Amino acid sequence: QVHLRESGGGLVQAGGSLRLSCAASATIVGIYPMAWYRQTPGKQREVVAIITSSGTATYSDSVKGRFTISRDNAKNTVYLQVNNLKPEDTAVYYCKWADYWGQGTQVTVSS
Repeated sequence: QVHLRESGGGLVQAGGSLRLSCAASATIVGIYPMAWYRQTPGKQREVVAIITSSGTATYSDSVKGRFTISRDNAKNTVYLQVNNLKPEDTAVYYCKWADYWGQGTQVTVSS
């Protein structure tokens, strides 16, 4: 059983930044791909960023250039730096590994 715990969400004004963290309970970071997703009410969960075991990062078009995914293997933690936030970025952000999901962290961006 693997547990993922997100943190770092909050309420920010448009243009602001946050750093989201996802701490894993097992040694998986740096070994397997990890992903960040987000979901708003009434919509499907969408992938935001993925980092492979080799460190290659890919992003959805809507966040490219503003979000950065990274990891600290020693801490078993994956990060999502979110900059230049827009109201449409408001969502619950989840990290995912294999079939495991965290509980999510809320990001709310005010205009």
